Amino acid sequence: TDNKRAVRRLRTACERAKRTLSSSSQASIEIDSLYEGVDFYTSITRARFEELNADLFRGTLDPVEKSLRDAKLDKAQIHDIVLVGGSTRIPKIQKLL
Repeated sequence: TDNKRAVRRLRTACERAKRTLSSSSQASIEIDSLYEGVDFYTSITRARFEELNADLFRGTLDPVEKSLRDAKLDKAQIHDIVLVGGSTRIPKIQKLL
């Protein structure tokens, strides 16, 4: 249906904005004729993005903390972290880790 197409287009635009926010402080989301001929335009700041996703970002620490406990290591014993995956480019995740 048109609604599924609109959601897919919105997700794609939001993913693009997420990538932009990794290197900029603000991103625009602009979709012509998103649904029933209505155009969608908005912008989001990195601060707002981080606020909206704070719980998800904090959740990324859980497996790290579990790994440290399982290995009986303290954070002070870790000198380097290798980040893998697209979301690791998000500045807030880099800062948390």
